[in-house]
Parts: sequence; C-alpha cells; structure tokens
Amino acid sequence: MDSTLISKYNVAGPRYTSYPTVPYWNVDSFSLKNWKTSLIKSFEETNDTEGISLYIHLPFCESMCTFCGCHKRITKNHAVELPYIEALIKEFKLYKAILGKRPNIKELHLGGGTPTFFSVENIRTLLQTIDRIGKFRDDCELSFEGHPNNTTNDHLKMFSAFNFKRVSYGVQDYNLKVQKAIHRIQPFENVKRVTEASRNMGFTSVGHDIIFGLPFQTEDDVRNTIYKTIELKPDRIAFYSYAHVPWIKGNGQRGFSTEALPSASQKSRQYQIGKKLLLDAGYFEIGMDHFALPTDTLYKAQKEGKLHRNFMGYTASKTKLMIGLGASSISDSWYGFAQNTKNIEAYKDLVNNDIIPVFRGHILNDEDLKIRQHILNLMCNFKTNWEDDALNFKELNDVLIKLKELEKDGLIEIGNKQIVVTEKGQPFVRNICLPFDLRLQRNKPETKLFSMTI
Repeated sequence: MDSTLISKYNVAGPRYTSYPTVPYWNVDSFSLKNWKTSLIKSFEETNDTEGISLYIHLPFCESMCTFCGCHKRITKNHAVELPYIEALIKEFKLYKAILGKRPNIKELHLGGGTPTFFSVENIRTLLQTIDRIGKFRDDCELSFEGHPNNTTNDHLKMFSAFNFKRVSYGVQDYNLKVQKAIHRIQPFENVKRVTEASRNMGFTSVGHDIIFGLPFQTEDDVRNTIYKTIELKPDRIAFYSYAHVPWIKGNGQRGFSTEALPSASQKSRQYQIGKKLLLDAGYFEIGMDHFALPTDTLYKAQKEGKLHRNFMGYTASKTKLMIGLGASSISDSWYGFAQNTKNIEAYKDLVNNDIIPVFRGHILNDEDLKIRQHILNLMCNFKTNWEDDALNFKELNDVLIKLKELEKDGLIEIGNKQIVVTEKGQPFVRNICLPFDLRLQRNKPETKLFSMTI
C-alpha cells in the first residue's frame, strides 16, 4: 500500500455491517409498531424458505479486555447467569407471539461478552428451549465465540451434541507485552488445546481472531502470531484492524496512551505482512479482514456469490430476517433495524413485563434499500452494478463523480453500469463505500463517530 494513499484515505469511516449505520438511524420516526410490521413482513416472506437467523448476546466477562468495543458486564459472580438465560428465553417467546408461528432457524450465533463464561448446564437449557420455541433446521449453522482460557471439553461436548460445527477463538496477539497492554493474557498452549479439542469434537470450521495495530505491537509480533496461527491451521481467520474508539463509554481503551499505538503506515505494513503470510500458507482473502481455507464454507460462499454481511460480520448462511436476543442486540428484518436496550437490568425488567426491549431503530426507505444492496455488494463481492433499474437511484451520478478520484488512484474501475474494486483497492473498500453512504454525505459528523479506515 502506497504511503501517499494511506495518508490520503486514512479517514474515519464505518465498517458497514449495516446501512444506514447506527448513528444515522432515523430514530424519531421509528416505533415499536412499525418495527413489528417490518418483522412480520420479512418473516412471512422467508420463514418457509430460507428461515431466520438468531444472534444471542451473552454479555458477561470475568475481566476487561481493553481492545474490545463490545457491550459487556465485567463480573466474577456467576449467579447472574440463570436470570439472564430466563430473560433470553422469554424474549424469544415474545417474538414468537408476534410472528404467529414457530420460526425455522437457519443460523444461530452466540456472541459476547464471553459465551463460555456461562456454565454448560445453563447454555444447554438455553439451546434446548430455543429449539422448542423455534426449530433448528437440518442445515442450521450453529456457532459460538469461545475464550481459549475458559472453553472446556465439557463445553465443546455439549455444543457438539447440538450439532455446532463452527467456533471462533479470540487470539489477538501472542506477544506478552501486547497481551498485558490489552489485558488479555493467554498462552499459545491454551489456544492449541481448544483448537485441537474442537476438531476432535467434530467442529469443521475453527476460526481464530487476530488483531493488528494493537498497543506496542511490532511487525515481528504480527509475523510471530501469524506463524503460530499457521502452525494450528484454523479453517478461517479474522485479521482485524484495531479500532481505537476511546470515546465510547465502558470499552477500557483509555487504559493506554495513543502513543503506544502503531502509526497508520505501520499498521498498513503489519496488514501487508500478515496478508502475504496467510496467502502463502494457502488461505484466500474473503471480503474485508477475513481469510479462509478453500475447504471452509466462507470461501465456498464467496465463490458462489452467496457471501453475506450483517451485524455478526461475514456469514455463509444468508437470511433476510435476523433476530437479536439479549441486552444491546440488534435485529434486522431487511426492511428495518431494532436495537435492544444496553442496560442488563433494564433489559430484564422490560422482558419480564412482556415488553419487547427495543429502545431505538430505523425503518429503511426505498433509497436506503438500494444503497444497502450496493454497499453489501462491494463489501462481499468487491463489485456492484445498476444494470437492473431497481438499483438505480437519484444521486447515482453524484456518487460516481465522488468515486472518480478513487478510480484515478487505481482503487476501482468504473465501467458501463458497474464498479469493480481492484486488488489494489481492496484494503480501501470502506473508503469506496463512503460515497454511496448518502446519509453520512448529507450530514457529515462534527464529532468522532467511527474508527479510522486504516
């Protein structure tokens, strides 16, 4: 990556797990009533064909990782588990009552927080009840996020009994100095143990999450982490850029100085080193930040043009409707978004009073739906087109004018009714999506909302 381009395009921008992005939701016109309407519409269109996705947020962690921007509650009190599980179950029952019949579940993901903070017994109760309220399809893809330090063989045995085939483990970096800075100390032996144990339990897609751009991280640290990762040969790898957003309340990122962070050019170099090592080891780049072996479903989905991106990141199992359960979870009906209240006590109180715990959301208009599809095409397939008039929109020419500079720099190729991202442009895909983001373009933020794109 050219240092001039890094300097030019290292601006704040969304990661585009949705469009519109959360800061640009029209919350004033949103209501629980119109959210339910969009939910029912999507469910009736797809439940009998593709089914629905479920994201379940399990927010508890025993210690604070200072690189993390997720919503979580730090506690060592495991008595919090069962009341929260009971609230999740009740929330799903509330959704079933709205939908009117049993949902067919095509995809389920347990995220956090630390899902393996929860006991085997409590997770088993949750999954059994979810399967009674809804129904896991035979082709359902079930996955969870595991912590290498506390994912036990009993956890893996239980998940395997429910036919979980995919797990992702947070690795971040193996250098002890970096681990101390981000408050996430886990030796290579722990990662090796859970990776091998997962495979022995029948998991066919074991993923590792690695981050570059962390405090005190050097190029040699990235090399060492990638070498160790290749030694274990996970099926897919998320190779993320650290998102420094210390203004977000409660994420712990104020625990170290910004001077400890690599510069934009150093981060770029770390990315290039890691990418080359992964490609040389037989991995293929998938969308943004992800790599997979050719045997993994993520690779196959990209090859078949079926790769999808939502609030869970990249997925090989596309559904129009995703219901998010738990504090802070976001649901997506395709026609609308709805986010649950972030406070755990408020969440439980609302659910226990038979109230869907949504506190904000957005209903997409016709323009939003077209822009959403273009951004999804770019993020998943590195190309988009408007050959179908259904994807044409009033301000398209203005967007193309803004994209001319990126074409001049060799990041995209603009053809007859299409845009293709070049290999040179792939690391800048967030920048390429920015001109399409009409809500952001019409109302540029005056304060910090997003992390830097590089």
